[in-house]
This record gives sequence, C-alpha cells and structure tokens, in this order.
Amino acid sequence: MAAGWNWETGEGVSHVDDPAEVDAAFERGEWPLGSAVIGLAFNCALDEASPRIVRAMQLTDPNQRALAFTAAGAAARINGELTAELYAALQAEGRGAFAEHAIRDTLTFVPFRKLPRWFKWQMVRTTVVDKLAYWRTLFVDAVEAAWSALRRRR
Repeated sequence: MAAGWNWETGEGVSHVDDPAEVDAAFERGEWPLGSAVIGLAFNCALDEASPRIVRAMQLTDPNQRALAFTAAGAAARINGELTAELYAALQAEGRGAFAEHAIRDTLTFVPFRKLPRWFKWQMVRTTVVDKLAYWRTLFVDAVEAAWSALRRRR
C-alpha cells in the first residue's frame, strides 16, 4: 500500500494525486484504473490528468471505462474546459452509453464559446430536443385538462 491507496483491493485509489503512479499502474495492468483517473481529475492539473483519462477510456472492463468517462465529466466541472484529446475521445464515443453524462457535463460546465464545433452542435441539438419535449408536455397537459373539463360537464 502506497500513500493511502491499495491497488489490489482498490481502496483509496480514487484519491490518487500522482500521474506517475497511475502510469505505473497502467504498466502493471491494475484493475481500478477508472477510479484512479477520477482521483487525478480532482487532484491534478487538467493537462496532466487528460492523457491518463483518455487511456482509461480504452480499458476493456466496462465498469472501469464508465468511471473514466465520469472522470472526464468531473474534469469539465472542475476546470470549465477540457483538453483537445478529451473532446476528441468524447466525440469518438458519441452520445449515449458511457459518454452521455460526460458530454452533458461538458455542455453544462464549459462555456459555449470554448466548445469545439461538434459540442456546439450537441448543445443546439439538446436545447431544441428539450424545448420540443417541453412543448409536447404543455400540449398533453392542455388536452388532458380540456378532456377533464368536458367530462365534468356531462
């Protein structure tokens, strides 16, 4: 056990703050790397954490991959931006599945002017889809209210 974390059990690895330690864990093939890159997202500079987060996004264990995407979302929340390689990795994964929440976090916490073109398009798309869903809800509520009023009149 080094510096408060245990790679065998995974205990404490979400508090890792040393990129070199995570690089060594990749070389050893440790399993809790998704958790470790969350620690890097919180405890290191974005440019230090970014390549390790992207590398963890390629892991074969779906649970650890999901945690790597969580780390990308956390990085967007904390820094208000992402690196070009993180934007590219999120775009390559696309909407849905692992990247959905990380993309939504990016759209929420990164200013529109800082977003790459694909993310700007996703922001516009999300805004339109959400507005249409809102209008649909208003329409359905109005129809239900009208139907209810008509039934009471009988």
